[in-house]
Amino acid sequence: VQLQASGGGLVQPGESLQLSCTASGRIFNINDMGWYRQAPGKQRELVARITRGGGTAYADSAKGRFTISRDNPKNTVYLQMNNLRPEDTAVYYCNADVIPYAGQRSAYWGQGTLVTVSS
Repeated sequence: VQLQASGGGLVQPGESLQLSCTASGRIFNINDMGWYRQAPGKQRELVARITRGGGTAYADSAKGRFTISRDNPKNTVYLQMNNLRPEDTAVYYCNADVIPYAGQRSAYWGQGTLVTVSS
């Protein structure tokens, strides 16, 4: 099982970005999916999570600006980020709770995609 994230880049404050992350491999089912981020010198933190049924949870810093969504048939999770701020600068990682066809249920991480918000 692999998670491939994309969509990061350099934007100015107030602009938007959409991140995508697709899981591939011998996947039977995916439960929760989510986005985390890690800024330089800081610990990795939760940004948003979404259940298979569409229930969502957000960090306080993301509420009202970020929207997490998923496409279950495509094993893909998205993070729409609006009104970006310099403090959103970080490497963003996707995460998925995967049940493979063979093996045990495990949490998988994407490789990270860099988001830089700067004027």
